[in-house]
Amino acid sequence: MKKLKLLIVIFSLALSIPLAYFVFRTYRGLEQEEVATLRFFADTLFDKMEGALAEIVHKEEGRAIDEFNYEVFPSGRQTDAGKPQPSPLSRPPRENYVLGYFQNNPDGSFQTPLVAGAGMSPPDFTARIEALKEANEIFSRKRVAVTDRIQPRPAEIVAETEVKQDAGLADKYLDLSSSQRSKIYLGQKEKRLEKITISQAANIAKQEQPQPKVMSSSPAAGESEYDREDQYFAKDQAAGRALAPKKRISREMNLRESVGAAPPVLALDKDEAAGFQVEVAPLQAVFLNDAQIFIFRRIMINQQIYRQGFVLKVSAFLEHLAQTYFRTQPMARFTGLRLSVVDQGREADAVEAGIISRKFDFILNRGFPSPFSFLKATLTCAQIPRSAGRRTLNIMLVVLAVIVLIGLFAIYQSARAIEDLSERRSQFVSSVTHELKTPLTNIRMYVEMLEQGIAKSPEREQEYFRILDSEGVRLSRLINNVLEMSKLEREQRHIDLQTGSLAEVVAEVQTVMAEKLKQDGFALNVELANIPPFKYDREVMIQVLINLIENSMKFGKGASERNIHIRTRLEDGRVKIMVSDTGPGIPRQALKKIFNDFYRVENSLTRTTRGTGIGLALVKKFVHLMGGAVTASNNKGPGCTITISLPV
Repeated sequence: MKKLKLLIVIFSLALSIPLAYFVFRTYRGLEQEEVATLRFFADTLFDKMEGALAEIVHKEEGRAIDEFNYEVFPSGRQTDAGKPQPSPLSRPPRENYVLGYFQNNPDGSFQTPLVAGAGMSPPDFTARIEALKEANEIFSRKRVAVTDRIQPRPAEIVAETEVKQDAGLADKYLDLSSSQRSKIYLGQKEKRLEKITISQAANIAKQEQPQPKVMSSSPAAGESEYDREDQYFAKDQAAGRALAPKKRISREMNLRESVGAAPPVLALDKDEAAGFQVEVAPLQAVFLNDAQIFIFRRIMINQQIYRQGFVLKVSAFLEHLAQTYFRTQPMARFTGLRLSVVDQGREADAVEAGIISRKFDFILNRGFPSPFSFLKATLTCAQIPRSAGRRTLNIMLVVLAVIVLIGLFAIYQSARAIEDLSERRSQFVSSVTHELKTPLTNIRMYVEMLEQGIAKSPEREQEYFRILDSEGVRLSRLINNVLEMSKLEREQRHIDLQTGSLAEVVAEVQTVMAEKLKQDGFALNVELANIPPFKYDREVMIQVLINLIENSMKFGKGASERNIHIRTRLEDGRVKIMVSDTGPGIPRQALKKIFNDFYRVENSLTRTTRGTGIGLALVKKFVHLMGGAVTASNNKGPGCTITISLPV
């Protein structure tokens, strides 16, 4: 048995080690899948935000360059004739995060589509216009500041937005490095050339001072980086036909102001009639203060640069992004989003939404392309949502563990049962040998006594003959029990069910056991109910009752009262035969085991009382063959009761 236990332990270890490795790798795979899933949806969220920013950029890039005045001329006209129309920007913007639109002229002057040509504006626009004027003044001061740095170079943008991330599930299938580096601008990446009419050019430049600033090839003292970039812009103009002379624009503007009417149709050559060619730069962003950002484009007309754009309210813009693209999403219940605005490495403002935790299992950063390179998004998650496959894996592991444990336990119990059975068989052989030896010894002893004439009287001889007969019957019964047990194990024992009265069987048992009961001092009491005849095997029934009576006599010899009761009753269509004694009873844990083959209760009484351990086992097997059942229970007083239940 010890060897079997050792083999079971070795088998368990051999099974557990690879299984544990398999479970570990499976959980790691599920964890990577969970991280990859969260990363995919986080990237999708950021892509939606980036798409919204791209729409803003495309919308602003698509505006006509003269929309930043109160009145605009129809685009695409080849002459200056036609009525001006109100600019689409002449009303306050619908977006709550946009303060308004204005144009910064080369001399630093200000114009906004909210103000009409005569300088009139609705009263409710006054506060907004004053705020735009203040923004223009701040921007004009930044233009002449030596420390001005409007926009990072493209190479710097790549360095700031490129974030190294651990290899995930998607990296096994797609190389995303090239796509992550490709987006530097949300809109146009280079300056573009655009044709405008003379009226549009005059409409843009009507606030320009007569004497523009003269640009030199080398920076003068106090000249800002912004001004140097303006020079580069002027030098990089397209190499096509030359722009119309600046004095042509000034002359036309003076003519319009003096006449106060629609611009006249000028007599131009073929090339000039096609209109003016202007350069439009990509959108850029400059911080006015921590609360406002000016997003603008540069327009160059006749060597003069204009800045057109809108003022972005930082706090309202961040709230808009968080509310529109994150707070309404299911992932806001288990992740946290932080949107921040960074000015040259310093965080100017930030908005947090969702579940913000300082300890997290997942983090994803996203920097956005120009002109929104100041915007940074960070998504964190303290508890990554579990995959549905994890629950299935847990259930299967529990089921597998239970099956393995049950299998090992069944193997152990089977081996233990086989060992116990082998041990009981060994004890059975020893017990049978002793049980056979005892009656044979008695028979030989009484035969020798008769041969030697020790019995002096006929009465004494008759007593010896009765003892010899009793021992012979005992020996025959023991041999019959062993033979019956052998037949039952080989399933060669068949029963013959015949209808009969139970009273006849009980009477025959009383006759057979009378002498033995008298010798051992037992009283057999019979209480039979009125039971109609039913089918049973007569010989089997006699053998069953004799075995039960002998078992009660064997273990009840030490009792103060030596009584055995046989009672019968009819209950629920079944005949119940109860054999009770006044012996020591049966331990509770052994009540169901006493009917097992070769089983004997281990106590001081069984060690001093010999037996084969097959009497009650035969009772159970015979009763089951007749379609019945047998149970054992202890009495309220001394002794126990064996109950046989047979169908009528």
